[in-house]
Amino acid sequence: MTVGPVGHYQHVPAAITRHPVRRSASFGAAALVLALVASACSSEPPSQVRSLADRFAEALSTQNVAAAAEITSDPAAATTALDGIYAGLGGVGSASGVTATPRFTVSRTDEEQQTFTLSASWSFTPTDDDTPESAASTTDTPESTASTTAAATSTSAAPTATERVWTYTTEGSVADRGAGLQVTWNPGTVVAGLTPDTTVRYTTLAADRVPRVLDASGAPLMSQQVVTLVNLDASANAGAVAALVSPFAPTVTAESLGESLATAGGSPVTAVTLRDEDIAPIESLLAAIPGVTLSKQTRLLTDNRALTSPALNDVAAVWQEQQDATAGWAVQLVGPDGAPTQRLTGEDATTGDDIRVSLDTLQQLKAENALAALPNAAAIVALRPSTGDVVAVAQNAAADAQGPVALTGLYPPGSTFKTVTTSAALQAGEVTPETVVPCPGSANIEGRTIPNDDNFDLGSVPLTTAFARSCNTTMGQLAVGLPDTALRDAAAQFGLGVDYVTPGLTTVTGSVPPATTPAERVESAIGQGTVTASPFGMALVAASIADGSTPAPVMIVGRPGTPDSTPEPAPARVTDEIRAMMRETVQNGTASELRDLDGLLGKTGTAEVAGGPAHGWFVGIRGDLAFAVFVAGGDSSAPALAAAGRYLR
Repeated sequence: MTVGPVGHYQHVPAAITRHPVRRSASFGAAALVLALVASACSSEPPSQVRSLADRFAEALSTQNVAAAAEITSDPAAATTALDGIYAGLGGVGSASGVTATPRFTVSRTDEEQQTFTLSASWSFTPTDDDTPESAASTTDTPESTASTTAAATSTSAAPTATERVWTYTTEGSVADRGAGLQVTWNPGTVVAGLTPDTTVRYTTLAADRVPRVLDASGAPLMSQQVVTLVNLDASANAGAVAALVSPFAPTVTAESLGESLATAGGSPVTAVTLRDEDIAPIESLLAAIPGVTLSKQTRLLTDNRALTSPALNDVAAVWQEQQDATAGWAVQLVGPDGAPTQRLTGEDATTGDDIRVSLDTLQQLKAENALAALPNAAAIVALRPSTGDVVAVAQNAAADAQGPVALTGLYPPGSTFKTVTTSAALQAGEVTPETVVPCPGSANIEGRTIPNDDNFDLGSVPLTTAFARSCNTTMGQLAVGLPDTALRDAAAQFGLGVDYVTPGLTTVTGSVPPATTPAERVESAIGQGTVTASPFGMALVAASIADGSTPAPVMIVGRPGTPDSTPEPAPARVTDEIRAMMRETVQNGTASELRDLDGLLGKTGTAEVAGGPAHGWFVGIRGDLAFAVFVAGGDSSAPALAAAGRYLR
């Protein structure tokens, strides 16, 4: 409900009566006299009351406290009151979380009574941090940082902030007290109802019930919880603080706190943010340390503290957007004790809906556990091919330190890209799965020497076998005769190189530039050269092969992603043949250690990296689940295969 002001004044001009015109000399003389009189009147300066009131209104509109105060009868009191008004309502320099734009105009003056009427309008535009006494956050780590590893496609455009307007009229007076005409100071002339012992403030209002984030099954995944910020200044004993909080935040040490304080240059720093169950046993001990202050906040956190995912940051952003859109607001009169005494205007908050996401809690925890022991950065992304639902986005601590690599990290995909190369060759009519092709240990193709892993040599074998055993030499030779854009186009048919705007999910799939020379095509064919992919991108490739077309990714249920292009899918015959080859890879090829997993299809990948160990990959399909496993610097596909086994078993 909007509480509106009353008492608007409207000036109604006197009616003008028109008479027939009689053309005569006397009429002309009279008209000339009237014109001269009118001219003289129009050139008269405005009255003193009007002039002073206009100056006052202009100073209030521009938030020029000094200019407004100096023309009042009590400049000191006016200065104090105006500073409080602008600070409370979000004027220049305010920390109220809103930008206020006032406009005051003089709508009436009475020269005889020496009074004037002000028409006031305040426009409130919420700033980014104008949240209803809460903050969206998915972590309670010592330091929360956001970073990306690629130019990511934004999840969704932030809604335009709603302008909130408050209008009212007030009455004022002027008087000459021996120092010339002055505005009689009365705070109620600036804000209706304001008195010398009250001030005014803008505040946001939250609904009584806070929406939750639910997982794919409808179970609670995230909710707003109370956390405590442990803040300390330079006088605090950093060692004592670290000793208390390190059981909950092992990375917090006396040394790390000392470095943070030194960097802050004397300003307080936040040592750690703790959940209620963590702060409870040490709260009184921390509060007793001089220089330590504890600050309560509400944040959106996972209900299961063991569950983490880079995708949850974007989900939290969607939740916060909804909170902002449904938040209420109010302008309140505030008494000397800081308590509100009256609501002058505003709107009540409305309750937003719970947000349901596609993440499957069980799948997410299994993926996290599969990666936890790996020392290198590693990630797993899993989708439902039939729907595009993103069921798991997991990465380990080493990956977390680099940013959301599961969704936006770009790496050469290595031999997992042979799914794309084979699709392009099959569509070009060069081969069939049964075509016998050479697989020498190494080959010089267009001046580029291509070796197989450990130079294994199969001689001449069917294409299916060359795929399952990951013959680089075979794939390089197949790619030489393809058109420049064949690999790019085949990749796009599987979603790779296509970008999506997906509510609740920021992603980059990868990049497959045209290969304009035979040498470039040879390198691209084995997932090297200029070809890059993210773990999310390769999971989308697997989902496209599983379903026969690329599903639009979904994180917020009912809000699928929108692609920047929609290539025609690969022919059904081709995807059928690639699935059969991926099955052979698990049964008798490079992924045979996973052959005990019924129905599993897959493709391994090892991607060479200049100046470091190779990255390891595995992409798989099992029923209505498609996924990609990535291990940075794994030196082979073996760590990725092992992680896939832990995830699926």
